[in-house]
Amino acid sequence: MAIRAVLFDLDDTLLWDERCVEEAFAAVCQYAHSTAGVDAEQLETEVRNAARALYESYATYAFTTNIGINPFEALWGHFTGGEHEQFRSLQQLAPAYRTASWTTGLRQSGCEDEALGAELAERFMRERRARSYVYEETYDILRALKPHYQLLLLTNGAPDLQQEKLDGIPDIIPFFDHIVISGHHPEGKPAPSLFRHAMSLLGIGPHEGLMVGDKLTTDILGAQNVGMHHAWINRKGVTLTGNIRPEHQIANLMEMTGVIESINQAALK
Repeated sequence: MAIRAVLFDLDDTLLWDERCVEEAFAAVCQYAHSTAGVDAEQLETEVRNAARALYESYATYAFTTNIGINPFEALWGHFTGGEHEQFRSLQQLAPAYRTASWTTGLRQSGCEDEALGAELAERFMRERRARSYVYEETYDILRALKPHYQLLLLTNGAPDLQQEKLDGIPDIIPFFDHIVISGHHPEGKPAPSLFRHAMSLLGIGPHEGLMVGDKLTTDILGAQNVGMHHAWINRKGVTLTGNIRPEHQIANLMEMTGVIESINQAALK
């Protein structure tokens, strides 16, 4: 069957989230260096390590893994949205988690200063919110596809945080016929239930959809689980390892037009 709809991941597929996070860390750690003399690169490493370890220690960890919320999102998210009771737990945990991550990072960098840790935690939230980058070709591919296909955004994460990311790039929202955020549902990608929900919104079968995303374990595996066409966006030229083998691999989103053409031509044979 020919492609009737394209499903996009958000973070590091359309939105350059990695750059947003890296620049926020760099700005805050450089501030800490100028204020307390700590090594900026070491501080970032220590804060990232502390955040991961603390995040995994919480009873909410299984839920956040299922929905798809990473430790660095918790360093700036409020978690005020979403109906699941675990979001209320995250909402209560987040302030102390942020301060503890930065304070521990400072301590491991040779600076014992809880007040500065709290200040850096607040500063990181501001710095991350000040950044909303999309990839150079993001709008070009959406403009190219919109007249011909239904478009659906399928993103893992907390409802309020993913919506906040979208609000930072408001021009992107009208391109989509539907926006599906995993935090509104029992499971996140790669769960078949989330992909089936997306397909029901679009009114398509698996072979009429194309999933595009940067994560093999969520976007690509999820599409494979329901028999949907899929393309892995691999901008950094990462070598494939493991058992997940994408149907198509692209380095730039504009290559999707060729992928769709090849799928459609194969469907005619």
